[in-house]
Amino acid sequence: MSRKVVIAAGGTGGHMFPALALARALASRSQQVSLACDARGARYVPEGMAWHEIPAASPSGRPLQRLLGIARLGQGLRRAVTLLRRERPAAVAAFGGYASVPIGLAAGLLGLPLLVHEQNAVLGRANRLIARRAGLLALSFATTAGAAAGRRAATRITGNPVRAEVVARRGQPYRGPVRGEPLDVVVVGGSQGARVLSEVLPAAIAHLTKPERTRIRLTQQCRPEDLERVASAYRALGFAAELASFFDDLPERLARAQLVISRSGASSVGVLLVLGRPALLVPYRFAADDHQRANAEAVAAAGAGWLAPEAEIDGLQVAARLRACLERPQQLAEMARRAHALGRPDAADALADALISLAAPGVANFHREALA
Repeated sequence: MSRKVVIAAGGTGGHMFPALALARALASRSQQVSLACDARGARYVPEGMAWHEIPAASPSGRPLQRLLGIARLGQGLRRAVTLLRRERPAAVAAFGGYASVPIGLAAGLLGLPLLVHEQNAVLGRANRLIARRAGLLALSFATTAGAAAGRRAATRITGNPVRAEVVARRGQPYRGPVRGEPLDVVVVGGSQGARVLSEVLPAAIAHLTKPERTRIRLTQQCRPEDLERVASAYRALGFAAELASFFDDLPERLARAQLVISRSGASSVGVLLVLGRPALLVPYRFAADDHQRANAEAVAAAGAGWLAPEAEIDGLQVAARLRACLERPQQLAEMARRAHALGRPDAADALADALISLAAPGVANFHREALA
C-alpha cells in the first residue's frame, strides 16, 4: 500500500483508542496515516499527531435537534469529501462515533475501500449508517447484533485493540484462589468508577460473615465524591479495602485479580479477555442500544463471566456470588481459561492486515475521476 490511509473516529475514548491503536500499528509498518475526528475525539489524539476536524452530531432527539444534527453531518460530509480528494488515500477505516459517518459516506461516494470496525457486540448507530458502503466489517465479537446491516461487506473477527501494557501481561497465568489465602477482587467502573458498585459492594460485604470477610481482599475504584462514604461503610464493618478514584497501575492489578467486578464497555471487556480474568459484569443501563448488556451477554454465553443487570443487582446477590467463588474456586479457573481463549492481543495488527488487504491491487476499485 503506497498511499496513505485515513482513519476516522469520534466522540469517546471507546472509539478513539482502537483507531489510534490501528494508526500506531500502521506507522510501525512505515505506512502514512491521516486521522479524522471531531472536537471531542481530538482530546485523545497524542501530542504531535496530525488530525483533521470533521464536524458531526447525532441526528436524533427532538425535531430541532435532528435537523441540526443532519445539517452538521452535511457540513461534515462536504469537509470529508474535500479531505479525501486532497489526501487520495489507498483506503479508509471508520471506528464509529458520528464523526466517522461523513468520512464513511465520502469514501462510498468516491469509491474508496472502506473498513468499518465495531467494538461492541451490537452494531452502533453511526456504523449502521455506513456499514452497507464498507468492503469489510471488522468485528470484536463473532455474534454481533445488527451486523447483517453490512451484509454486502465481508466480515472478519479482529477483536478490539487494547493498550500495550495490557498485552504485555497476557502471559501472566491466572492464579486461582488457594485455601487459606484471600480472594483478590478488583472492582472497576470505567474512567471514574460506577456509583452502583459503590452502593452494592459495601452492602455485599455486610451480608458476609466475619470469617468470610477475612477471605476477601478488595481493591475498588470509586468516584471521587463517593470515596469517603464507601470508606466509612467499610470501616463500620471492620473491613479493610483499598480505595481510590484512579489506579496508575490498573493493568497490573487486573492481572493479579482472581475476580473482577466491572462495567462492560468494549474497552473494559477487551482488557479482561486479553488478560483472561473471570468477571462479574454490570452493564451501564443507559448505554446506547444497550450495547454494554450485549457485550456482557456475549462473555456470559462463552462461560467467561457472569452478567448482573444494573436494575437487578443488590448486595445480597453479590454476597452470594462472592461466597460461591470462595467455595468453588475451580469455577473461576475455568472461566479464566475461557476468557483467555476469547482474548485478541493481536487486534491492532489484525486490523492493519485487513486494511492493507482491502486496499491491495486488484481489490481496490478507485474512482479515479472522482478523486481528480
